[in-house]
Amino acid sequence: MSESDDSQKTEDPTGRKLQEARDQGQVANSREVNNVLMILALTISVVMFGGAMARDIVNMTLPFIEMPDKVPTDIGHLTTIGWKLLGMVLLAGAAPLVLALFAAFGAGYLQFGLILSSESMMPSLDKISPLKGLKRIFSLRSFSEFFKGLLKIAIVGAIVFTVLTPSIGDLHKLIGMEMGQLLDVISKLLNRLLLTVFAAMVVITLLDVLYQRYEFTKGLRMSRQEIKDEMRESEGDPMIKGRLRQLRMERARKRMMAEVPKADVVVTNPTHYAVALKYNQVEMSSPKVVAKGADRVAQRIREVAAENNVPIVENPPLARGLYASVEIDQEIPPEFYKAVAEVIGYIFRLKGRKM
Repeated sequence: MSESDDSQKTEDPTGRKLQEARDQGQVANSREVNNVLMILALTISVVMFGGAMARDIVNMTLPFIEMPDKVPTDIGHLTTIGWKLLGMVLLAGAAPLVLALFAAFGAGYLQFGLILSSESMMPSLDKISPLKGLKRIFSLRSFSEFFKGLLKIAIVGAIVFTVLTPSIGDLHKLIGMEMGQLLDVISKLLNRLLLTVFAAMVVITLLDVLYQRYEFTKGLRMSRQEIKDEMRESEGDPMIKGRLRQLRMERARKRMMAEVPKADVVVTNPTHYAVALKYNQVEMSSPKVVAKGADRVAQRIREVAAENNVPIVENPPLARGLYASVEIDQEIPPEFYKAVAEVIGYIFRLKGRKM
């Protein structure tokens, strides 16, 4: 895509554009969420299970260090100890492994929920093209990810250095400690180190999530023409919709004009409004508006009424009230009964009909 096209993409993506990208498996994904959850899993494992597991392993191996001459060296005894030691090591690693698996699957779900898309798994020449691969490797995004990784390493390294530096002066005290005391010191130092690193990674992750969402939204930006085309596709061409609306109004007006000759009276403003009323004592509980209009439409109603000998009565307040309050094919409301009854009664008396 040319730079001129990119420069025109100034509008945020629409909901439809975002949904299409999601259907194709394209979402704002921060790898730092995976990293921080993995560190959280490691921290929980060390804090909750690390001390007990370390003591068990030390208690099993301590006789080999303190009293090696009294440890049976036959193959059966050594095999039993070896299996026990292996079991304890596997058990010690089981908790971090399970938590790490939950963290790996939960990272994506926390960011963008469950996505079921086969688009990313479909074969594509772009995925195996050396030229495309080089462009991805040496792209601006790759360089930004590289420098971001260096910055993260520098920040974490500085934190580790800050946490460990005060303890360097106390290393000579570890020499005379018993194994249990040594484990306690190491455990406390490791816990403090992991918690500090985790806190720093949380801050880094939050910043990276915001950055990834910004970059993702920026990559999906649309031009104004694209938004217009999308609206046209989803809602229809505005010109066509306008023409269809005009045709519907014309047909409705023709049907309305066809009812004017059947009306009993037309009430006018006298020039701005015209309302045609019809009343059938057998079929209707009250008179009904069969046509109404303003200005040119009102003039046409009067012309059709005059051509078909429909009486025209000038009553500006009644004409304005009926035009504003009553829709076509709707019976008049009670507040107009008296005024309409006077008009229709007058017309019926002229025609010799009874109400």
